[in-house]
Amino acid sequence: MPITVCIVEDNEQLRGTLARVIGRAEGFQCLSHYGSAEDALKALPEVRPEVVLMDINLPGMNGVECVRQLKQLLPQTQVMMLTVYEDTENIFNALAAGASGYMLKRTPRDELLNAIREVHRGGSPMTTHIARKVVQSFQKAPPAPDATENLSPREAEVLDLLSQGLIYKEISDKLGISYETVHTYIRRIYEKLQVRTRTEAVAKFLRR
Repeated sequence: MPITVCIVEDNEQLRGTLARVIGRAEGFQCLSHYGSAEDALKALPEVRPEVVLMDINLPGMNGVECVRQLKQLLPQTQVMMLTVYEDTENIFNALAAGASGYMLKRTPRDELLNAIREVHRGGSPMTTHIARKVVQSFQKAPPAPDATENLSPREAEVLDLLSQGLIYKEISDKLGISYETVHTYIRRIYEKLQVRTRTEAVAKFLRR
């Protein structure tokens, strides 16, 4: 049985070209094509294609919102974005809306047909460039280490009291240590946190 495909693309020339490419390819059948999301949403529940090729930049409702609504109407239909946009925001918006694949319009004919086969089989075809962007988004730099983790328990205690607004003499009395010892702890805290003032030290402590 051929894979049944519908196209949602506002460029009439491209829409016709895609329809001919798919219609003439062995193992495929182009059921219909639409110039707007609104027209597609009216007709597709009756047509019930297995795969829909979806543009993003459509007049009126955009392709991402069309995917979101279409997946509610036809949850079994696989949607593959076919667009010129390759920025991370559009990619993730489309995938979050329910698209299973994301290909660029400049994709060669044979590669596009293979992508339709793949999405029909349950895969998630993407161009190499798009796939790399998806991978990179999951490889964000790890957060910088918390400088306050290098403080000793007593230094952390002194910094906590500093953050509460206590002055050196009050810290000395509260902890039962000399004023000079408090001053030594404060100097070590400044060195470890790489700060020069009480305000900077407290700010780092509160952001930890």
